[in-house]
Amino acid sequence: MANESLFSGQSDYITIPEQQHSTIRSRRLHQSIIFLLLIGCIFSGLGIKLAQLQLIQGNYHRVRAENNRLRLIPVPAKRGQILDRNGHLLAGSQLSRSVYLWPQEQSPEEWKITAQQLQSILNVPASDILEKLEKIGYQSRIPVRVSPNLSPQMFIGLAEKVENLRGVEVRAESRRHYPNGNLLAHILGYIGEATLEELKANPDYPMGIMVGKMGIERLANSKIQGIWGNRLIEVDAKGQEIQELGLQSPKQGDSIRLTIDLALQKTAEKALANRRGAVAVLDIKTGGILALTSGPTFDPNLFTDQVTSQEWKQLQTPEQPLLNRALQGYPPGSTFKIVTATAAIESRKFSLTSKIATSSAIKIGGISFHEHGKSYGVIGFKDALAFSSNTFFYQAGVKTGPENIAKWGKELGIAGTINLDLLGLDGANHGQIPTPKEKEKLYGEPWYIGDTVTMSIGQGLVLVTPLELAVMIATVANNGWRVQPHLLMSQTNTSETKPIKTKISTSTLNLIRAGLIDVVKKGTGRGLNDGTIPLTGGKTGTVEIPGQPDNSMYVGFGPANQPEIAIAVVVEAGGYGAVSAAPIAHEIFKTYFNNQKVPSRSKR
Repeated sequence: MANESLFSGQSDYITIPEQQHSTIRSRRLHQSIIFLLLIGCIFSGLGIKLAQLQLIQGNYHRVRAENNRLRLIPVPAKRGQILDRNGHLLAGSQLSRSVYLWPQEQSPEEWKITAQQLQSILNVPASDILEKLEKIGYQSRIPVRVSPNLSPQMFIGLAEKVENLRGVEVRAESRRHYPNGNLLAHILGYIGEATLEELKANPDYPMGIMVGKMGIERLANSKIQGIWGNRLIEVDAKGQEIQELGLQSPKQGDSIRLTIDLALQKTAEKALANRRGAVAVLDIKTGGILALTSGPTFDPNLFTDQVTSQEWKQLQTPEQPLLNRALQGYPPGSTFKIVTATAAIESRKFSLTSKIATSSAIKIGGISFHEHGKSYGVIGFKDALAFSSNTFFYQAGVKTGPENIAKWGKELGIAGTINLDLLGLDGANHGQIPTPKEKEKLYGEPWYIGDTVTMSIGQGLVLVTPLELAVMIATVANNGWRVQPHLLMSQTNTSETKPIKTKISTSTLNLIRAGLIDVVKKGTGRGLNDGTIPLTGGKTGTVEIPGQPDNSMYVGFGPANQPEIAIAVVVEAGGYGAVSAAPIAHEIFKTYFNNQKVPSRSKR
């Protein structure tokens, strides 16, 4: 009852006082206003942004949209041909296909997946592909080449997937080709894709341009590389070409002619047979290099493809196939007796008619120095050269002195006389003929009498490159005119290759030439006097190498009466000069004299 009385006479709903009801309406109205203001601000912001995009930044975004639709594609230029002196092709071009990637077409994460797919087709590590993309930048509008020279199998494999790989393009290009394989490899060199450093140094280079990396390809790169063109094309959303909007045609590089005679080069390389060693052949009137070979050699066509790690490893073997041995110093052995004879007479320590007693051995400074054979009795310079008497030149060298030998050696073209920069060949070195002062400076040791003795016969500290040996014998054959070796026909008969008249007297040169002709007539080079070629002159050399077989050396000129070419040959571990080196010279002479298209007989 008490509870009933508590609620009796009251409604089932709670009555809210009027004042409180007014407060609630006011609060809701306030919230609505705030919400409407917020909505207004958002739309106002969108409107402002839209106005900014359309009115203020409209042109910028239109350009971006256009750039996504238009592409400027570099068009490679054909490299100029490299020809021999008679117009025979040494380096040319072939049609090939390459794979290019457009970095902007995919995100970095997408490219990681694509790189894995390309790896299995192109045999290019995905890491290498991504490295190239990262170097150029994923926002770059320039395509980057990731695989040149597609094989037919690669092209077919890629063609099946390329439509589904956005930003991947297969492009036809011109590929460098060396039709003679490894022939002339150290002279021609090879090409490779320009590095970032080379691109920065040459702002006009397009990404992916192939440039000379070694040899003539590098020396004459600016002339033979040509000028790349451009294509402006329109593409669809998938990157497929719709139409060409413009074309700037590429300009093919200029062709160049070398002083090389292909027939002589082939003979030299065949005769050397890829043994360790080198051959140098010169036109004694102009200094044009007719042949220059080094063994072992390599195939420059390797570098027109992606060089595999295994191929690069083979190029780094102890045989050093990339080393140009024609420009490395060797102990010259008895071929250096030409220098000692010249120095002895020109320094006035001996006369043209001087004679020296030879023997099986002589003692100098308490040390015995032996003849290579029997005693030749009392002989002069002519017979000493013909029979290559060691004891004769030991005595002549000691009396002449190392300073005079070094002086006249340089006059003949050794130890820094010729300009190697003109050749532009990699790893080129000069020989050395140290004097006592220079030995102490170089090695920190005093000069001994034994140094002079060994120097006299081209052993000890003396080093001469095969190219320098060719210049030396050419100077003797050419009446004392010393030539500057060069490889470009455009350099022949110019101021930079003009022969220089040495200070060597005509009488001395006549005597030495007569001795060198006797080497072939009756001395150590009789193998060249077999009746198959005209009479020539020359000098053999057998060089002792501690702990290794002897090196075989030969220098020669021909024909004897009116010399035209000079030859120098080195065969490492070849034994006697008459056994390995002289036969190579014989084959080169045979080709030269039998070849109707002989080099032009240039005259001063």
